[in-house]
Amino acid sequence: MTPVTVHQGELPIVLGLPHTGTHVPDDILSDLNPRGRGLDDTDWDIHTLYGGVLHGVSTVRATFHRYVIDANRDPSGVSLYPGQNTTGLVPLTDFDGHDIWTNAPDEAEIEARRIAFHAPYHAALQAELERVRDKHGVAILYDCHSIRSNIPFLFEGTLPDFNIGTNLGTTCHPRIEATVQEACEAADGYSTVTNGRFKGGWTTRHYGQPATGIHAIQMELAQSTYLTEEAAPWSYDSAKASRLRPHLTDILTKLAELAPTLGGTQ
Repeated sequence: MTPVTVHQGELPIVLGLPHTGTHVPDDILSDLNPRGRGLDDTDWDIHTLYGGVLHGVSTVRATFHRYVIDANRDPSGVSLYPGQNTTGLVPLTDFDGHDIWTNAPDEAEIEARRIAFHAPYHAALQAELERVRDKHGVAILYDCHSIRSNIPFLFEGTLPDFNIGTNLGTTCHPRIEATVQEACEAADGYSTVTNGRFKGGWTTRHYGQPATGIHAIQMELAQSTYLTEEAAPWSYDSAKASRLRPHLTDILTKLAELAPTLGGTQ
């Protein structure tokens, strides 16, 4: 299976989908313990949720699971959140802090996976962002994520519904952050935070360089907004999704309208 799929659109928006894949090669699957084989930390059905919400956006989607290697982590292995519980380039535990491997990968295996999976995904994402920027003079990477709303190992309390990350405003033009925040705050019945527990992963921080004409923003959705329950079998709730999707359309439409006004620099 190819590690990445790309759909090229005509708008200045690129959706990154690093954590929706569930493919685990057989030789890696055999090294996961029963808990790991549950793949609980998937961004379940995020590609389905965003599918068709705005015609013309590009998508870059990893097909491999984050337990193979995490496409939203620094390839050098540097932690995104020093001093806080998190998972690494190849996670050794799940989001609850439980071991997921019977035979954990060594450094040589991690490097092999980086080359086979992580690098192709980011080569495709880089190429698509540059194609879009060259066409429009600007590209906005909207990195799509979801997570359970209650994970004591990672954060206290209940996560808001919309979690916007711009690494404290450094990864995009201020108007992008403001536009997304305002749209989320106007979504009746949903809660919002900007640069809370999730400030943007490596993808957002790496590509978000406003001076080059490439802006990035991360959206971490609470899975309670579109799943029947935040537990196996992780069922997609069409009724919940139908309430949420118009707000996603609103966000992306406003970003597409904003993009031509940004120019190539902040």
